[in-house]
Amino acid sequence: MLSTSRRNVLKSLALGSAATLFSPNTLLSATLQQKDRLGIALVGLGYYSTDLLAPALQQTKRCYLAGIVTGSPEKAETWKKKHNIPDKNIYNYQNFDQISNNPDIDVVYIVLPPSMHKEYVIRAANAGKEVWCEKPMAITAQECQEMIDACRKNKKSLAIGYRLQHEPNTQEYRHIVKGRLLGKIESVNCAAGYTEGRTDHWKQKKEMGGGVLYDMGVYAIQGARLGSGAEPLAVISAKTSTTRPEIYKNGLDETTEAKLEFPGGLIADIKTSFGENINYLNINCQKGDIKMSPYSAYAGVQGSSPLGQINFPYQIPWQQAKQMDDDALAILQHKPMLVPGEEGLRDIRIVEAIYKSAGSGQRVKI
Repeated sequence: MLSTSRRNVLKSLALGSAATLFSPNTLLSATLQQKDRLGIALVGLGYYSTDLLAPALQQTKRCYLAGIVTGSPEKAETWKKKHNIPDKNIYNYQNFDQISNNPDIDVVYIVLPPSMHKEYVIRAANAGKEVWCEKPMAITAQECQEMIDACRKNKKSLAIGYRLQHEPNTQEYRHIVKGRLLGKIESVNCAAGYTEGRTDHWKQKKEMGGGVLYDMGVYAIQGARLGSGAEPLAVISAKTSTTRPEIYKNGLDETTEAKLEFPGGLIADIKTSFGENINYLNINCQKGDIKMSPYSAYAGVQGSSPLGQINFPYQIPWQQAKQMDDDALAILQHKPMLVPGEEGLRDIRIVEAIYKSAGSGQRVKI
């Protein structure tokens, strides 16, 4: 009996090991380890995918456009012809989960309205794919945490598409801030905005994640955080407004301003707008100011400080290409993402606190 039981146990262990060895996710991981370039599937084929990510993927060295996910048969046909995408790598939102069986696709990049981010990040992770997600990460901090948890559960990485954290001029001013090369940071003033002419985009629909704070506001929040080199403790005050109530209705913000409190009494003033062209970051230091203008433009980021010019020239779509190559290389080398899901979560917590302060007129602790 003992001998028979022992044989049965060993047999069960062997079968279990084999099942683990040849499970879809394990096979995909084994395939991934043999690659030097990762196949990317873009989910959502709007402006950002069409005009920026797809061209950038023609410049990348560590990844390439392998597939698409779209609800539009017309877009699918156009992309198929333009980018030579095979039929087996084209999905819609109904058969998306079948992507789990496709070894051509290593990374799923979510480029959808914010209200859809949580669902498709979780589905991509459950399909055994690495996940990149555009900003804003999600509508609520709770959704962000659920996305992080899903990727962690499936042992998949999650990166948020903050191109600026990969951008060399941004990295240069952060180096000055982190090293206190100009002494203590005394205050930060940051603004991000443009004149938005569209009136029926998801940015004007509250249920889809609309409002300027979720979109351009995240840039201003990032500017305050990266420019101070710290995390805010509270929103001291905030206000939202619109000059076009027929478009930005039901409390949707066209313009938002906020005052953030950081450790040591440092204050950051931020402004973001869909009705004004503004793009600057001023970091006031003991030994002089760092001035970045523009500090978040697709066409380039540049600035100056008492230490000299901050200007590494490059061309569109270089920023997105570097972002995706950095993230692809991290996956290939099994290293942490430069901008993980936790970074997106931090910003959405601040977004929620700003809206709460604007609604209550009170200081809100983060």
